[in-house]
Amino acid sequence: MNDFYKICDDILLDELKPALGCTEPIAIALASATARKTLGCMPERILVSCSGNIVKNVKSVTVPNSGGMKGIETAAILGAVGGDPSLSLEVLSSITDADRAETRQLLEKGICSVHLAEGVPGLYISVTAESGQDSATAAIKDCHNEISSITLNGVLLEKRDLHGKDGQDDLDEKKASLSVEKIVDYAINSDLSGVYAVLKSQWILNERIAKEGLSDSYGVSVGKTLLKHYDSSDVRIRARAKAAAGSDARMSGCPLPVVINSGSGNQGLTVSLPVVEFGLASGKREDEIIRALAVSNLIAIHQKKYIGPLSAYCGAVSAAAGAAAGIAFLYTHDVNTISASITNTLASVGGIVCDGAKASCAAKISSSLEAAIMGFELADEEKKSFQGGEGLVKENIEKTIETFGKVGKDGMRETDIEILHLMLED
Repeated sequence: MNDFYKICDDILLDELKPALGCTEPIAIALASATARKTLGCMPERILVSCSGNIVKNVKSVTVPNSGGMKGIETAAILGAVGGDPSLSLEVLSSITDADRAETRQLLEKGICSVHLAEGVPGLYISVTAESGQDSATAAIKDCHNEISSITLNGVLLEKRDLHGKDGQDDLDEKKASLSVEKIVDYAINSDLSGVYAVLKSQWILNERIAKEGLSDSYGVSVGKTLLKHYDSSDVRIRARAKAAAGSDARMSGCPLPVVINSGSGNQGLTVSLPVVEFGLASGKREDEIIRALAVSNLIAIHQKKYIGPLSAYCGAVSAAAGAAAGIAFLYTHDVNTISASITNTLASVGGIVCDGAKASCAAKISSSLEAAIMGFELADEEKKSFQGGEGLVKENIEKTIETFGKVGKDGMRETDIEILHLMLED
């Protein structure tokens, strides 16, 4: 196998994982369930310390399988009460009515306290479970689904080097080799045998939650509203509606899993469902749609390697740019058209800010995908693209992606801090 094809396989297998609900509260529940298991009993007190971006993304989102409860305290207590840490990002999938009732009682008792951690990575969670004189701590750093350390009564029981060989540094090095041209070559020429199943799983699971979002009332029902007030026979509207509906359901605590991208279920929905919808509408075979999904997922990951997992830059934008590339790939394997579709998307909606996970994420997905679809149509049908020197658009696609990534990571750092401060005023 071509070395780069193996790299792409490894990235997709690492990134595309099923997650139940918003990944930030799930990560808190995973750490809490791990701490409780290590302690060996139900804790009398739970202490949560996490980074600002975790606070931002958990504050307003419904914790899955919680019966409508929100917040860090809910995620931590529910994880301790009924979470199964062996299930990773599906840690809350086996929650019962009794678990929910116990969680409500413990919330009222105030057994959980939350502190903002400073001087830590953007993705950082530490949960300490205490009972009598005993305490156990589980920490998560840089990656939602990996416990980085476990301690019991101050003694380090386990520490995982996520930055060693085959860890985060190795994964980052693999991502550094990504480029639009090489991703397109991979999607055309690799047999995809090693990743076909995970891409098909993303298709199936994300379609399932989208259908749920369209069949019931979640959040403000962005997906249902699109189909009600616009032409539902238009593939452009259906593509936006399905992705938005999946987010509607997910942000409101729907217990169905989503296959994520870049640590985010919303981004996983955005990179996949529009590509599938366009593929089916244009009569593409399953294998052609799967190859387009490989493009959309890798293009989104390619952008996020510059931005980082959590920032003030809305991930719906980078995911929508990935979707634009995947849709373009369905119609043409021309790298220039695919690159122009990405450029047009970023130039249109590159400034959307992330103010946490919540119901309005569905609307941001819809808006980003509207720009992405127009960006593809400009590139494919009109043969037009925004040019280097116009704003943040550079002379080639790789420089353009890097520039928008630097704005998201570095340029919006102070914006991220201000957003957190304003959200905490409530």
